[in-house]
Amino acid sequence: MRSLWLCLLSLIPLFPAFSLCAQEPSPAPPQTIRLTIERVNVGVIVTNARGKFVEGLRREDFRVFDNGAEQPITEFAPVDDPAQVLLLLEAGPAVYFLQDAHLYTASALLEGLSPGDRVAVVRYTEAPLTLLDFTSDKRVAQNALGGIRFNLGFGQLNLSASLNTILDWLARVPGKKTIVLLSTGVDTSASATIDLLQSRLQTGDVRILCVSLSAPLRNGKEGGRAKVQQAQQGFADADARLQAIAGATGGRVFFPENAQAFQETYRQIAQLVRHEYSLAFQPPAADGAIHQIKVTVNLVDESNQGKPLEYRVDHRRAYRAPSPSPSP
Repeated sequence: MRSLWLCLLSLIPLFPAFSLCAQEPSPAPPQTIRLTIERVNVGVIVTNARGKFVEGLRREDFRVFDNGAEQPITEFAPVDDPAQVLLLLEAGPAVYFLQDAHLYTASALLEGLSPGDRVAVVRYTEAPLTLLDFTSDKRVAQNALGGIRFNLGFGQLNLSASLNTILDWLARVPGKKTIVLLSTGVDTSASATIDLLQSRLQTGDVRILCVSLSAPLRNGKEGGRAKVQQAQQGFADADARLQAIAGATGGRVFFPENAQAFQETYRQIAQLVRHEYSLAFQPPAADGAIHQIKVTVNLVDESNQGKPLEYRVDHRRAYRAPSPSPSP
């Protein structure tokens, strides 16, 4: 396993049609006077210390900040709409050896989803390959997972490039969208492609939940000190990459170490993709710049002398403000 990881670290740096269809709105009739009201939508996940979604929160429990300045919340609603989940699985050599132990525990995720939730399955190595378009039939999704073919030989693992392509696909899909990424975090994409992805993620509307598949590869200390240090640095880099991808979108990273932990991870994910709070505010400036977003939850524990309750709050990090109106 250690040798396999070292080989992965040595990697150096179009696609089948994805038949997701969005209904095109009818063109609006010409208007002599047009008034456009801009708003920023933010999906927020709030969980307690056990990782359970916190229900029953109200508008007044939230505060929203734009570049550090608090903004009035113009719209608020708990959202329990059907989820649209795209399972994106690395199909490289590392996962080849892990598939029997961990991949099929993904059935816990499928079983935890609601009947109306829709699932698509995509694998990637050099590029993404669609195995199943969105469907609410979880048995079909399970069969698609079971039919994945993994590459035993070494090749490119273009994680960022694949995600960029998938974001293009999902742009045509309306509604709430989540990517569940099962990956070691190894990425042989070009640096410019990685930078482009991070820029897109922080201002986009797709949440990414990452499940690291590298834990079983970390056992043992084969090779000399230099190789061990190289492997440890490789794990750290891969973990940081998954953290950056998930964090930019208001997602999370999970590091399960065995089949039981994988099942618990998928159970939590099934809950998170379904529930969120939807907040909106009006952008304070039309400057075309990227603005940082921060959302906090303010609740106190009445049973513990009114001390603040601690929650984990996840949401996308930023948005791009509307461009300035052209001069008359």
